[in-house]
Amino acid sequence: MEFFRSDGARTGLFFGATSGVITTIGLIVGLNSGTKSVIAVLGGILVIAVADAMSDALGIHLAEEADPNTTHGHVWSATIMTFLTKFVFSISFAVPLLLLPLATAVLVSVIWAMMVIVVLSYFLARSQGESPLAIIAEHVGIAMLVVIFSHYIGVWVGMTFG
Repeated sequence: MEFFRSDGARTGLFFGATSGVITTIGLIVGLNSGTKSVIAVLGGILVIAVADAMSDALGIHLAEEADPNTTHGHVWSATIMTFLTKFVFSISFAVPLLLLPLATAVLVSVIWAMMVIVVLSYFLARSQGESPLAIIAEHVGIAMLVVIFSHYIGVWVGMTFG
């Protein structure tokens, strides 16, 4: 149980969850805008859940190892937690896609993503003694930029190559 209370686990949790949500929602919106294909969007989610979770876990592993003051336990707890949270949050976006029509599933996914960002931002702000509203607004704003840019990139790709 000590593993889950460590600084490394906290690093992995916040990084993995945020990356899982932002990467996956960008992919969902972009692929939907460019293809309107459930198969493409679902395939993208599954690839993100595995390949990108492993990539981010290795990235956090190397970044933490680069710090000469970091312990072996911290490195591994950050690595494992990054993979687990990135995988779980990424794969969670498959649920609406499997249960709802594509357009509705994309909307539900955007709402789910923003809810996760709000909750993470709230806990981060509280832990740092900051105003939750300011931190939430900043993080939701950045997440919405990802959604907007991803949509227009998908539209452009669909028009150019579709």
